[in-house]
Amino acid sequence: MSEPFTPIREVGEFGLIDRLQAILGEPADPDLIMGIGDDAAVYRLPDQETVHVITSDALLEGVHFDRLMTPMEHLGYKAIAVNVSDVVAMNAEPRYATITLGLPSKISVEMAEAFYRGIRRACEAYGLTLVGGDTTAAHALCISITVVGEARLDEIIFRRGARPGDLLCVTGDLGAAYAGLKILLEERKALKEEGLNYKPDLEPFRYVIQRQLLPQARLDVIRDWRQRGVRPHALIDISDGLASEVHHLCRHSGCGALVHAAAIPVALETRDVADRFAEDVDTYALFGGEDYELLFALPPDQLERLDPLSFNVIGEFLPAEHGVQVQTPEGAVIPLDPAGYQHFRQEEDGEADLLG
Repeated sequence: MSEPFTPIREVGEFGLIDRLQAILGEPADPDLIMGIGDDAAVYRLPDQETVHVITSDALLEGVHFDRLMTPMEHLGYKAIAVNVSDVVAMNAEPRYATITLGLPSKISVEMAEAFYRGIRRACEAYGLTLVGGDTTAAHALCISITVVGEARLDEIIFRRGARPGDLLCVTGDLGAAYAGLKILLEERKALKEEGLNYKPDLEPFRYVIQRQLLPQARLDVIRDWRQRGVRPHALIDISDGLASEVHHLCRHSGCGALVHAAAIPVALETRDVADRFAEDVDTYALFGGEDYELLFALPPDQLERLDPLSFNVIGEFLPAEHGVQVQTPEGAVIPLDPAGYQHFRQEEDGEADLLG
């Protein structure tokens, strides 16, 4: 009798994680505060108030990036930044990192050096120290980064904790990274069709391309919160798209939410790209992903403590029975689909794997 074969795409990334977690069972370590299920794991140091936050993330050529569109130095910076963002999403400070690098034969010494220059730039930007790792041969460029951060236990903020009546807030603007990816994919197609004679003009799209290739972890935001005495009830970074992250906060907190689409901050350059492709810019903002801004549940009594230029209120948390909804710019209230970037989607999606 043959064993059952369920394609991973049928359960999706998070369905697979749930199944694997069920096999492992609940950990019995009394010093483990948060294991699987948040942006990072949190464990207590014996006899200390300080906790460590640890996260690991992989970037795979052909899935998360295309070297034709991504300078090696930018790739090194991004590899660190996206991991630091997970630590920041726990309201913790990044401290140390390790890297495992799988190098195919098409990567030269000079390319590897450029990659590490980007690593160094990011480490300097975030006060991070790279302390080791591993390098091996591989069929495609594979990058795995682990970052360890730290904070006091009472400073840690989880995905859980949002309450009905909390304000749904976001830093920065959304959809720009997806807009940048759209432009890069268009330029890649033109380069393949026209060859070396093609001369792209990317200056009008500098902002959105930078948001795609050089994302910034919002360490500046959580440091500002500490100075202002602000502590959100729940927190997550936006890696898979706003809609997906709102669902994560609601699921972990046992809440519903209403998102006001008209209140979502979108840069003018992002709107220009959506117009260029005759697409709805709200789709970019809700489902694009890779913005690495912070989405948080703010108690209303802390609203006046925040720098008003540093965030936008885009909705509110509701009792769970309301579900997760979005109010369109026209005023209609409809269910908000959680579909952001999903790993393991069907192979026939073509370029879709590069959209996360």
